[in-house]
Amino acid sequence: MKQGHSATPFKAKKGWFLLISLLALVLSLAAGISLGAADIGWATAWKAVFRYEGISEGERIIRELRLPRELGAAIVGASFAVSGAIMQGMTKNPLADSGLLGLNAGASFAIAAFYAAFSDFSYWAVMLVSFAGAGLGAFLVFGIGALSKNGLSPIRMTLAGAAVSALLTALGEGIALYYQLSQDLAFWIAGGVSGTTWTQLKILFPVMTGALLLAFSLARPLTILHLGDEAAKGLGLNTFFIKTVLILIVFVLAGIAVSVVGPVAFVGLMIPHIARFFVGQDYRWVLPGSAILGGTFMVLADTAARLINAPYETPIGAVVSFIGVPFFLYLARKGGREFA
Repeated sequence: MKQGHSATPFKAKKGWFLLISLLALVLSLAAGISLGAADIGWATAWKAVFRYEGISEGERIIRELRLPRELGAAIVGASFAVSGAIMQGMTKNPLADSGLLGLNAGASFAIAAFYAAFSDFSYWAVMLVSFAGAGLGAFLVFGIGALSKNGLSPIRMTLAGAAVSALLTALGEGIALYYQLSQDLAFWIAGGVSGTTWTQLKILFPVMTGALLLAFSLARPLTILHLGDEAAKGLGLNTFFIKTVLILIVFVLAGIAVSVVGPVAFVGLMIPHIARFFVGQDYRWVLPGSAILGGTFMVLADTAARLINAPYETPIGAVVSFIGVPFFLYLARKGGREFA
């Protein structure tokens, strides 16, 4: 009985954490659509969202430009964070994120090859090529890591990811140098959600939301998997099947996110550690917490990118890295213990 009484307040605290995080996400979205180079008041922002008439320029700026990009930033941030949490849970590596699967390197390589082959292309074409490149990176990592008869172990996945990422990054940079595409590639790598439109969100939002919900449904097996392969098998878990599904989820979430915003680093690394600091190691809480915190972080980062040097935009990758690099160095020094 005592154990049951002690568990209830802990769960209540976790629930409060998710509720407060959700409120922070809503407030960050409100700030993101209201603040910018154009001076638009809160009243105009409210009207543009809930009673849109399209009469004033301020309403049109918010409805057609700021609102879709901030919603895009929220879903992208959630996707990066959840994919990072899954990778850390699968590999038991506190420094892991979706880049460990070669997604970022694969996308960069594909974009470099695409820029070298074509001079005229649409935003949709860039997204599709980026997603295909992310798929190439994931396929190579998963294929190399699964060649062993012992299966896809965390160490093997980490080593395969590092090797494939190094190869694809070198190939991409070589193509960019040979065809003098370094500036174009650097612009894409810097990242940003400024090109997000309602048309893109209508297609991407349901897919990414579905992948997030599927990830949430596998939170309990992921928690067991985090105990180690032997322990998970002893509890009757089909580790190969669960890992395959989780890797596919990471590919969909991070692959689409990279195709939208570019290979923004550190979101998938930082946010899961912060979520675990508040809710513990149970991934039934870690995954939704990471999704909400990741969305909030990306919205705030995009808002800061628009305000730091207004009316010019600072690359969102630079804003995220400004926070992410010190966090990474601190985490590497502590071995992940402070936030585990």
